[in-house]
Amino acid sequence: MDLWTLSDLCTPWCVHVVATLRVADHIAAGKAEIGQLAAASGADRDSLHRVLRHLVSKGLFVEPAPGRFALNETAQGLLGESGRLGLDLDGIGGRMAHSWGTLLSAVRSGKPAFHEAFGRGFWEDLEAHPAIAASFDALMGPGHGVPDWRVLVDAADWESVRTVVDVGGGTGALLAEILRARPEVRGTLVDLAGTVARSGEVFQAAGVADRVATVAQSFFDPLPGGGDLYVLKNVLSDWPDGEATAILRRCAEAARPSGRVVVFTGAGPGEEASPELLMMVLVGGRGRTFEEFREMASMAGLEVTAVGRQASGRVIAECRTV
Repeated sequence: MDLWTLSDLCTPWCVHVVATLRVADHIAAGKAEIGQLAAASGADRDSLHRVLRHLVSKGLFVEPAPGRFALNETAQGLLGESGRLGLDLDGIGGRMAHSWGTLLSAVRSGKPAFHEAFGRGFWEDLEAHPAIAASFDALMGPGHGVPDWRVLVDAADWESVRTVVDVGGGTGALLAEILRARPEVRGTLVDLAGTVARSGEVFQAAGVADRVATVAQSFFDPLPGGGDLYVLKNVLSDWPDGEATAILRRCAEAARPSGRVVVFTGAGPGEEASPELLMMVLVGGRGRTFEEFREMASMAGLEVTAVGRQASGRVIAECRTV
């Protein structure tokens, strides 16, 4: 592959634009001619035509007749809200796309430079823009598919679990699946106020609203104590080492004396860590090897007692307090 192909920015931005304009949905609705597409999407006819012809040349969409466009298998992925959550420039997709412009600052400083693009850090920006925050929650929850509720290495261990605390659990997609699969379990969702406020419909849809409580707080503050199981999914890679260790320490404090902490670690024993470049740019987070995670857990007062994988391939580590 040549250098110019590797450095092409045109195609990714074109994909973001057609996702934002809902072009695939308009084509599926029968508006195949470029004039119809431009009118339906609120775009300039000539400019949209040029963007679509470029994407056709790259294998996204087809042009069966001049000025008429159709979906191919790749373009089917842009249909519906879930298909474009991470691409829509009017939502969290725009924040992620524009944040790449701060990569040089992040590499030079070793710290996220999201504020250079948006005037605030990532988490503060979400708090200031509820609509963007809602699209982020959707991407982290339903946008990632139905979560696997089997978060314990040995399924028989569920017999001793009656309470699950999902720490930084977003709008509760994982906790809802756990409670739906285990009718004997009650749950607590911990996340910031704006996020847990959007969890009601998730729990109602799962039919578990009567068995779940929500706690609006930061996971850097003391967590609700006495739970049998504390779960951290898609959390630690969002933070530098110091903050990630502090989150684990809060879980250890709350789990004492007999609770467990389950962490989705990203990498299993002997595996390389993901570069996590997007997390580096957005929030200064990083992927970690399993050995790095084990050391961090030890610093937080936790001992890894079991390691396994979900059917999806996600690595889960069970920890107990020491």
